[in-house]
Amino acid sequence: MQGVQSTGNVNTLSLKICEKGLRYDLTVPFARYVVQHQQEIVFPFKRYQIQPVWRADRPQKGRYREFYQCDVDVIGSNSLLNEIELIQIMDEVFRKLAVRVKMKINNRKILSGISEYIGEAGRITDITVAIDKLDKIGEEKVFAELRDKGVSSEAIQKIQPLLKISGSTREKLEVLAGMLRDKVSGLKGIEELQKIFYCLEGIPTDNPLEFDVTLARGLNYYTGAIFEVKATDAEIGSICGGGRYDDLTGIFGLPGISGVGVSFGADRIVDVMNQLDLFPAEAEATSMVLIGNFGEKESVFCLSLLAQLRDAGIRTELYPDAVKLGSRSVMQVHAIFLLSPS
Repeated sequence: MQGVQSTGNVNTLSLKICEKGLRYDLTVPFARYVVQHQQEIVFPFKRYQIQPVWRADRPQKGRYREFYQCDVDVIGSNSLLNEIELIQIMDEVFRKLAVRVKMKINNRKILSGISEYIGEAGRITDITVAIDKLDKIGEEKVFAELRDKGVSSEAIQKIQPLLKISGSTREKLEVLAGMLRDKVSGLKGIEELQKIFYCLEGIPTDNPLEFDVTLARGLNYYTGAIFEVKATDAEIGSICGGGRYDDLTGIFGLPGISGVGVSFGADRIVDVMNQLDLFPAEAEATSMVLIGNFGEKESVFCLSLLAQLRDAGIRTELYPDAVKLGSRSVMQVHAIFLLSPS
């Protein structure tokens, strides 16, 4: 009887826990928002969103259980011009932050074509998850993981040369096109990347964009182009990533709506900027000007000056309490204005 009672309590507790959850990312909730408000928004719909998300990670350098994502998305359009715009946004953000980065791009359709080519079309998820760890754990451990998941030795042998294709972007895509010549999905992915790189020829980026056939991204809702950005001068994981997702809104009852977006990892970007000492000295300063308060009339007079200084971009405070000259200030300042209406 006690055992039955205990089991019942566990089941009740499990139901309560399962009804609640912490936000894993911002893209899936965004898809739900689009479905709920489809009659109120105009497609293509663009949005940015900055909010905290959570992961069940063991906290360590560069990995957090809670962190901020800064998302930029376009939904309701299949045009590759959206990918171009996102590449420009990533490039501009890191240029303005003075963080040198390498932007990588691949296409999930190419990975699908590779899975077909090696005879393991039904294991695309296992293959992409393993490949995505290539730069973290190395080839041998990736191939061992594939074997553990049931991928045949013949398939692993066939995939090895694909992961070592070298040369310029054009050369690598041409080699892949030859190998995947009868794989419709793979060829479609190659064609999409060729168009993206063709468009970028006239608008070069400050940070290099590199085609990387080993780039997989872990989230399985990606269906087209996928992006990843890493800092050139700092040891940390990706600081930005994303891709195209077709039909993500379908899980909420609105099929056939394609979107594409990228997510900036705010916490990792701050870590990189701290490592490289990129924050300007004035970013750590508090007020630049403190206006002394010597009485009610004086403080009322100073309010207009306070507004003028703030409008001019000068961080200014009016000390809230009336004090004498000998009182110790509680704020670190660069200048003190002692003003009187007279």
